[in-house]
Amino acid sequence: MQVVEKTTEGLSRVITVTIPATELNARLDAKVREVAPQMKLKGFRPGKVPTAYVKKTFGRDFMGEIINAELNESSQKALDEIKVRPAAPAEVKLTSDMDKVIKGEEDLAYEMSLEVMPDFTPVDPKTLKLDRPTYTASDEDLDEALKELASQAKSYEDKKGKTVKAADGDQLTIDFLGKLDGEPFEGGAAEDSDLVIGAGRFIPGFEEQLKGAKVGEEKTIEVTFPEDYQAANLAGKLATFDIKVKAIKAETESKVDEDFAKRIGLESLDKLKELLRDNLNQQYAGAARFKQKRALLDQLDTAHSFDLPPKMVEAEFDGIWQQVEADKAAGKLPEEDAKKTDKKLKEEYRKIAERRVRLGLVLAEIGRANNVGVTDQELNNAIMAEARNYPGQERMVLDFYRQNPNAAAQMRAPIYEEKVVDLIFNQAEVKETAITKEELLKEEEEG
Repeated sequence: MQVVEKTTEGLSRVITVTIPATELNARLDAKVREVAPQMKLKGFRPGKVPTAYVKKTFGRDFMGEIINAELNESSQKALDEIKVRPAAPAEVKLTSDMDKVIKGEEDLAYEMSLEVMPDFTPVDPKTLKLDRPTYTASDEDLDEALKELASQAKSYEDKKGKTVKAADGDQLTIDFLGKLDGEPFEGGAAEDSDLVIGAGRFIPGFEEQLKGAKVGEEKTIEVTFPEDYQAANLAGKLATFDIKVKAIKAETESKVDEDFAKRIGLESLDKLKELLRDNLNQQYAGAARFKQKRALLDQLDTAHSFDLPPKMVEAEFDGIWQQVEADKAAGKLPEEDAKKTDKKLKEEYRKIAERRVRLGLVLAEIGRANNVGVTDQELNNAIMAEARNYPGQERMVLDFYRQNPNAAAQMRAPIYEEKVVDLIFNQAEVKETAITKEELLKEEEEG
């Protein structure tokens, strides 16, 4: 195998690799000698098929397999030989006549275009000084969490009074029958259906027309189905609903007490408070880690300056810009960005792309220097955790990652990054600093 660096410009490399036809033919002959004794072909005794016949009949297929294997093996050998580390997979371009190569008449030659890792020495984690923000859930935080939990556990009781009428926020139990042009339609009827006025869970206009209704009242309302309604036969249609109001209930404030705790499956109010406080402190610990990591990344960004692989930056920028354009089309662009020209936005987001690539390379180099790796078990745990985010579809998610190695590789990257960050936190000089909840939860824009 002959390896030559054809061009060297900045971090870009073009490498030519040539594998002599004599070497390929030798591998083909060895393959033929290996399989011929095992072949069973019509007209020949088992194990007695002539090698010349095997080569003539199957040689082209065998040579194709040999070439594919050689391309995979020789590309890494070539990079090792000239001692370069690619920043991303190389682009391979065949330069020989493949028909002649397969016939054994021409050398296998190809070019690899790639960008190499920049040569730099990463900062020693032991020299870094970091603050670890700390905040512990207060009694006020716990009270607030209890109130939020109570608000989510709504309960309703029969509305009392001399003249009970339905109002916003009331829960009604109704029977209804929907009709189009006076004829009932499929799926348009229900009995003992609960409806909360103002919740917006029924067709627009349905709930509002039940304001002022009384228990036992029967009435007919008219509504128009939305143009984009999921049932095409109803979309945009005017319908009537015959309704009977069977009960009217008002929302009652859930009292957080022993009974409440037991109603949601816990042994006591103290146990509920304990779990809530632990949950709050886990959330605050996560926010504190995020803040500490952001401060670390800022330090790493400031401490390093080196040339970046242009294609890596371009790929990162393209991903960011696609999201910007999607947000713009959906009207979700931040107000500050919406006021800027595309030229200005591209300048700002390109800097963000450069920062991300720089930090990615720095973290990768620190991890390499400290033998950080991601085990198969860690990757499997992450994939299982991802699958649990899709209840009922876990098997589909697991099969997706098993069948798509690239997707699994993308899952490996954030695990690796967090392990490197943990390593730095453990080696750096870290000082704990108590901060307020407002300071902890303050959002900071990426710069």
